[in-house]
Amino acid sequence: MRAVGSRAARRRRHARIRVKVEGTASRARLCVFRSLQHIYAQVIDDSQGHTLASASSAEPEIKTEAVGKAKTARSELVGSLVAKRALSKGINQVVFDRGGYKYHGRVKALAEAARREGLKF
Repeated sequence: MRAVGSRAARRRRHARIRVKVEGTASRARLCVFRSLQHIYAQVIDDSQGHTLASASSAEPEIKTEAVGKAKTARSELVGSLVAKRALSKGINQVVFDRGGYKYHGRVKALAEAARREGLKF
């Protein structure tokens, strides 16, 4: 029997996306996870199974900056931070994995902030 609900539907969408989207050493995958309170981003090399760079709104570095800001603004901070960390490790091109979420709101804000910082996707 198939699981029912929005979380299960997101997981099915994510699995469908992951068939097509894969991170390699030359072009890593920028993966987004969105919870009710926080947003997380990782740059992943799927060929080796390593996380190369990550950032989240739960980190103290962002928490202090994000006090009193909306979740979309916090997502922009996470996007720019993950882009800076990836660029510092020599990663400038990624493939975007929206994780089964709509490219809208917080996910879109994170992606556009990462692009502004210099990540290409």
